[in-house]
Amino acid sequence: MGTIAHGPYTPKAMDETPPTSDPRPDELRTAPSLVVLNTGHGKGKSTAAFGTMLRSLAQGWRVAVVQFIKSGDWKVGEQSLGVQLGVHWLETGRGFTWDSANLEHDRAVAWDGWQQAATLIAAGEHRLVILDELTYLITWGWLEVEPVVDALRKRPDHVNVIITGRDAHPALIELADTVTEMRPVKHAYDRGIAAKRGIDY
Repeated sequence: MGTIAHGPYTPKAMDETPPTSDPRPDELRTAPSLVVLNTGHGKGKSTAAFGTMLRSLAQGWRVAVVQFIKSGDWKVGEQSLGVQLGVHWLETGRGFTWDSANLEHDRAVAWDGWQQAATLIAAGEHRLVILDELTYLITWGWLEVEPVVDALRKRPDHVNVIITGRDAHPALIELADTVTEMRPVKHAYDRGIAAKRGIDY
């Protein structure tokens, strides 16, 4: 599924007065766990997931992260801090596909990474499992969406899952409790500015 095409940014008209009525639904209820999906072509999908990682750790939750694209060569800042705080961190990717010398090998590695992720989810030892950049594996045909949906539906009641990546499959969008589409308005990279350590990774 494609995301919203971006063009010139037009800000939404602001209300002239602050809201006076309570916008919350009349019958709020709790859920044992949630599936959150951060998608879209804008920056911030993984960043938002890792912010939730810190929030969960502060609540005393056990957290696991599975990265499906970025390899250990990236030295992601969130990983350094997360590991120090006890996050179970798995790097199952081999980096960007355009740098690959063997895409079939990368595909096999991706499948193995999903098997590890599915095992983590089913085990129920972590209250939050982040599947970073999982959507690409489905978009590229490296992974069928059905086993992912099945694993999420059958997860233990207390296990929350966050999925990140562009062009989320409609089945993931339908399954997720919360879906946010990041829309690019402007990005430094488009003007030839390289990713900056401490801001982008």
